[in-house]
Amino acid sequence: MVMPTIIIEGPKADVETKRELVRRITEVVRKIYKVHHVSVVIHENEPRTWALMGSFSRI
Repeated sequence: MVMPTIIIEGPKADVETKRELVRRITEVVRKIYKVHHVSVVIHENEPRTWALMGSFSRI
């Protein structure tokens, strides 16, 4: 069985936001890949752990 795994790196979010994100991503991946099963992993990161162009976030 082929099962795409989608990994999302992003900011912390509430449960409802994550549910909506997973629902929409799963819908698109299923349609494009023409598969039934999709795995989605969300890695939540604090802004203070982000760096852009050599500098850490000031948020």
